[in-house]
Amino acid sequence: MNQFISTKMHGVADYLAGIVITASPWLFGFSDTNTGGAALFFPVVLGVLLTLMTIFTRHELGLIQVLPLQLHLVLDMIAGFLLLVSPFLYDFYPKVWLPHVLLGALLFGSALFTKGSPFTGPLDLLDERGMLKTGF
Repeated sequence: MNQFISTKMHGVADYLAGIVITASPWLFGFSDTNTGGAALFFPVVLGVLLTLMTIFTRHELGLIQVLPLQLHLVLDMIAGFLLLVSPFLYDFYPKVWLPHVLLGALLFGSALFTKGSPFTGPLDLLDERGMLKTGF
């Protein structure tokens, strides 16, 4: 599978995605009291967590480089999948579903096609001693 997204581009996209996902209830107009609940709070909490994870990831744009990039990509895929299925899992799809599905699919796809993804290449989190690698 072709990995065409560089880690630097993924870092930029992660910061933007964190902001857009966090603000999506207001950007896409589903922040009113009729939807509320999981439809509102799931993207807000997930977006904040994604932004924090990006800050702590070992890549060119990570500010506090602690989290290995491959682990970050796995967590991005899980978060993207959860965001994608959340309207159906939490039963708010009759009111709003498109922003969750589109943003979840974009998050999932960006993690899948980033260089170094453990899903399209070798898993490279540990060194020869079995310890987490310190470089990226």
